[in-house]
Amino acid sequence: MKGFVHKFGDDVNTDLIVPARYLNTSDASELAAHCMEDADPDFVKKKRPGDILVAGRNFGCGSSREHAPLALKTAGLSCVVAASFARIFFRNAINIGLPILICADAAADARTGDEMSVDLDSGTVTNLTRGKSYSIPPFPEEMRRIIRAGGLMNFVKESAARKG
Repeated sequence: MKGFVHKFGDDVNTDLIVPARYLNTSDASELAAHCMEDADPDFVKKKRPGDILVAGRNFGCGSSREHAPLALKTAGLSCVVAASFARIFFRNAINIGLPILICADAAADARTGDEMSVDLDSGTVTNLTRGKSYSIPPFPEEMRRIIRAGGLMNFVKESAARKG
């Protein structure tokens, strides 16, 4: 994955990721149209497919709804790199196939507009603009397969089709 960084701070909660006033729909495209708008009203205009959201500590805190990671994924972000994630957000993101990586050093060093690449298989985050690479433990193979399948439901369907 390779894209440009959109940097946010600590404690970005699920209401900042997708404001609660838009939760009257489960349409992923509608949710994505309002992704991060309370944190950055121009975010959806600036982001491009494949871009990477980078944040500080406790990203995704707040409610347990899956709307937040779904909005990020549907908005076209390739992944999220942060110093830490709320536990339920982490699980929801993997369940819908959104790669999220804990790499505090990469998150601290990155700036909006930097170009970044992420290799899930090797556990490498590289800030191409700053010429710095960071190593993190790669996801277990099972989690990488869930992400590659586009989420847990797709992974289960594909697994069932192979067996049946």
